[in-house]
Amino acid sequence: MADKFDGLDTVVFGVSLDNAATQGKFIARDKLQFSLIADPDKKLSAPLGAVGEGKAYTSRYTYVIDKKGVIRKVYTSVKPADHAQEVADFIAKELK
Repeated sequence: MADKFDGLDTVVFGVSLDNAATQGKFIARDKLQFSLIADPDKKLSAPLGAVGEGKAYTSRYTYVIDKKGVIRKVYTSVKPADHAQEVADFIAKELK
């Protein structure tokens, strides 16, 4: 997945409600190629609308944020198989 963003001057990271120790195991097991932010208190996920009331997990959303901190696109329906390419194409077309 990371190779899809080569040359796009882009930072990719994930956010989950798990603690850092649990995330570390997940990163190692699945050989993730991007960083994860631990957000067990929902301080990032909730304001972005990625976690519903009473939920113990985040929705699988993608936010494209430009260098000025403006959210340029939100993907709320994510199909993991082709999503990285979809986002990379948007960045290459709209943010370059």
